Amino acid sequence: MIYTKALKTAALAGAISTLAFAAGTVTAAEKLNGSGASFPFPIYATWFKQFSQDKQVKAAFNPDGARIDYQAKGSGAGIKDLQEGAVDFAGSDAAMDDEEIAVVKEKQGKEVVLLPMTAGEVVLAYNVEGVDELKLPRDVYPEIFAGKITNWNDPKIAAANEGVELPDQKITVVVRSDSSGTSFVFTGHLSAIDEDFKESVGQGKSPNWPDQDNFIKAPKNDGVMAQIKQNPGTIGYVEYGFAKLTGHAQVAMLENKAGKFVSPGPESGAAAVAAAEFPDATLPSGAPDLRAFIYDPAGEDSYPIASMTWLLLYTDYDDAKLKVVQDMIKYMISDEAQGQADSLGYVPLPADVIEKVKVAAEVIQ
Repeated sequence: MIYTKALKTAALAGAISTLAFAAGTVTAAEKLNGSGASFPFPIYATWFKQFSQDKQVKAAFNPDGARIDYQAKGSGAGIKDLQEGAVDFAGSDAAMDDEEIAVVKEKQGKEVVLLPMTAGEVVLAYNVEGVDELKLPRDVYPEIFAGKITNWNDPKIAAANEGVELPDQKITVVVRSDSSGTSFVFTGHLSAIDEDFKESVGQGKSPNWPDQDNFIKAPKNDGVMAQIKQNPGTIGYVEYGFAKLTGHAQVAMLENKAGKFVSPGPESGAAAVAAAEFPDATLPSGAPDLRAFIYDPAGEDSYPIASMTWLLLYTDYDDAKLKVVQDMIKYMISDEAQGQADSLGYVPLPADVIEKVKVAAEVIQ
């Protein structure tokens, strides 16, 4: 694998939210600027580093030595940047809805295509001394994030964790402060399984979290992860890769739709992604609509909270940038790139989804 330990550390450093590589002197036409979701940042960091610098990858996919810069600033900010024409592409875990796509047409006179690039699980990382294994039932974790269950030794938590010494300690809930696709995915799942949560908090990139003193906010996945690691008694939602690559061992087992307690990982994530169903529809650009959401996957082996993450692109570019965009997509869906997903805490796209991406990408010209 051409992924390096140094890059792995850099990709997850809390202070680093901008990915920029010095690939020699390049013209504006040979450089792509992107922004958006922090959810896929570790794997995008790896791919764009390799695309821009690795000799083997450049020889096969980027012979012109183009460069890609990506700012991990949140899905909502990425969508806004695409709408304003401030970037060449964006990343989002909350696939653009029809209204957001229409804004691009209105402001830029361009159509949009949405391409899933990888998938991941949203996990509940926690920090409770002495509790190395924690099971959270479907009727419990929505109530924690609705502000109804506020103590670690609550009877509902204790009932699912027989033999575990839960402390008499307040639960501090860490949520996102920015407009976030990870929040959209997480609250979409909670809204699907708990009607009270749907009515009180609801699904959104910036949800209506309870105004309680046990809720704190942090920006991006790495910010949430940092708060959890630093503060005992906390729990929060992050993309699996951020927990895995920081070595954070305390991640809850969640009860899935089949009633099984499942840990996140490559097998349970792949089972969840396999349950995704794509709509039989097209976008205004004529591309297939690849917005498939996985809010509560069926199957005994499925981890309950998973999502694909999308690359958001215009359908037309000038000739120089067009080639870079096409080369970038070819690399990101290649066996070499997708084969790195597991080690980085992501789920590679199934072969049938890769084929759908290839078809949808044909509208980019």
